Amino acid sequence: MARIEFDRPTREMLARQIVRHLKETLDVEIAPFDAVDLLDFLAETLGPHFYNQGLTDAQAVIQSRVEAIVEAVSDLEKPVKR
Repeated sequence: MARIEFDRPTREMLARQIVRHLKETLDVEIAPFDAVDLLDFLAETLGPHFYNQGLTDAQAVIQSRVEAIVEAVSDLEKPVKR
């Protein structure tokens, strides 16, 4: 899997959210640079788990749709005289 990377505006927005969340919930102040470092760490360690769960969820949806298509095609079959 490729490394999870965000564009600059997204990284900055996420870093600001981290800074705000830590201040509001834990009364911990960190610098924006530290928030970016934390974001990189979380993306590297937690990101693959969320990514893989997203793939699993997508596969379930696709499988369900494929089964519905197979059933719809089977319903189109005509009886065969033998």
